[in-house]
Amino acid sequence: MAAAALGCGGGWRRAWRRGLGGPLPLPVPVPIPALVLVPVAVPTRRPPRVVARNAGGGAVPAGKSGPAPWVPVVGLEIHAQISSNSKLFSGSQVQFAAPPNSLVSFFDASLPGTLPVLNRRCVEAAVMTGLALNCSINKKSLFDRKHYFYADLPAGYQITQQRVPIAVNGSLSYSLCRDNKMSQMVTKTVRIKQIQLEQDSGKSLHDDSRSQTLVDLNRAGVGLMEVVMEPDMCCGEEAAAAVRELQLILQTLGSSQAIMAEGQLRVDANVSVHHPGEPYGVRTEVKNINSIRFLAKAIDYEIQRQIEELENGGTILNETRAFDSKLGCTVPMRDKEGMQDYRFMPEPNLPPLILYDTKSLPANVNHQQVVNIDWIHERLPDLPSAKRAKLVELYGILPEHSFTLVNEDGLTEFFENVVKQTQMKPKKVIGWILNDLLSYLKQHSCTVKESPISSVLLADLLNLLEKKEISASAAKQVFEELWKGEGKTPLEIVKEKQLQLLEDREELEQICQAVIDEHEKEVMAIKAGNQKVVNKLIGLVQRATQGRSNPVLVKQILEKKLSE
Repeated sequence: MAAAALGCGGGWRRAWRRGLGGPLPLPVPVPIPALVLVPVAVPTRRPPRVVARNAGGGAVPAGKSGPAPWVPVVGLEIHAQISSNSKLFSGSQVQFAAPPNSLVSFFDASLPGTLPVLNRRCVEAAVMTGLALNCSINKKSLFDRKHYFYADLPAGYQITQQRVPIAVNGSLSYSLCRDNKMSQMVTKTVRIKQIQLEQDSGKSLHDDSRSQTLVDLNRAGVGLMEVVMEPDMCCGEEAAAAVRELQLILQTLGSSQAIMAEGQLRVDANVSVHHPGEPYGVRTEVKNINSIRFLAKAIDYEIQRQIEELENGGTILNETRAFDSKLGCTVPMRDKEGMQDYRFMPEPNLPPLILYDTKSLPANVNHQQVVNIDWIHERLPDLPSAKRAKLVELYGILPEHSFTLVNEDGLTEFFENVVKQTQMKPKKVIGWILNDLLSYLKQHSCTVKESPISSVLLADLLNLLEKKEISASAAKQVFEELWKGEGKTPLEIVKEKQLQLLEDREELEQICQAVIDEHEKEVMAIKAGNQKVVNKLIGLVQRATQGRSNPVLVKQILEKKLSE
């Protein structure tokens, strides 16, 4: 990158910080008074409503008095915090949960005489994200000031890219289940209008009991990418699936950690409804949603609220609303501000941002002083969609199984490690991963990394099962013991619990005969032609042997005895 104008005393050439946004020789960050007290009004909350969802997409049926179905329209604005060691325009460190106002430079506090210094790492992250989302990268983009006045915005304006953003005209494909059935996956695409670089604001902490607001400026100036999605979605489920796919892409790229619980990925949802063939209705914006689950709930609630309001003769206000997760409803915050209220103007302290590709790169240029779009494109990692396709091709698993593996953090690596260490076929391994391991993880609210059963232990267990040293039911018992995390190996548990497969055919025949003698009613049903009852007898034999018998052998013995 280079400057189109050098009107800052040559400082632009020295503005680049290398690596991951390393520290600058700027003034040492100074502590800002920790508490700024401002009266705050708490909005009145409405009672929760019952939400009629349309998870499959399309029109929502009208009420009894409605003349036609309603068509919901949903667009998203997503703010992703860039993964960088320092802020977008200053050398202040970026760190989650640091003591209040401990990471604030003179520029972050907007002291007179301070100037912005652009972070190279943030530019590269935005270019990388734009390429991954099929965007056109603008070789020349501009910075603007967006004016609004809040206590946590010291300058009274935000530096953003309203006129010419860094990336435009992209697309994001995402998949979701139809009717909550994993076997019925549908793929949809949402258009990306633009990606822009901008500063984050500080954080206001509201103390309702004292009617005060406490301001923490640690977050002020942190680099953000705002991803603006066109209104191509129609329900909360679609929006949630699109955001989850974007989150996976950002994490794969490393351009953002995108941890929603830490505020690194925040979503604003624009929602409206209209009748087919009519212009879009008045939209409301639900701000700062920091959970994918809450995003789906907020959108579905807002769609239903607007439909009910219109069918009861009311009007929809162009306003900003917030989602109350405890009440499960949206509540009004303020009237929606129009573009004229922000008084956009060019940022006078930043020249145009110039990027290059291999063809336009000047000769004898210092490569550390420019950003090469082609160089970044060549180093893009495999995106989630490509990973899913490779899993299906390499291991022969179903597409819906690859979807689950990629969507669960760390599960793909776990699966591949097990496959490498076991003799069992991948199609069988995937059943244990998804049906057993994932079930236990969700039941105990654990991540894959927190699992007490490692890939090595699970592979050892599956090897015992594949070698027919234990039965499937015995393997389930061993799995349950392994989950306790007592440090025992699968083989040790098998010996301790005496779960080895019963190989004495004579003993097994005696057990089968005893089961037949004790269940005359079931025997009569089988002889009358109901062969499904045989499965019940197999289960009884399994119970009698504590899961140590081979179901295939048991079935053979039972069928032979029943035919005599």
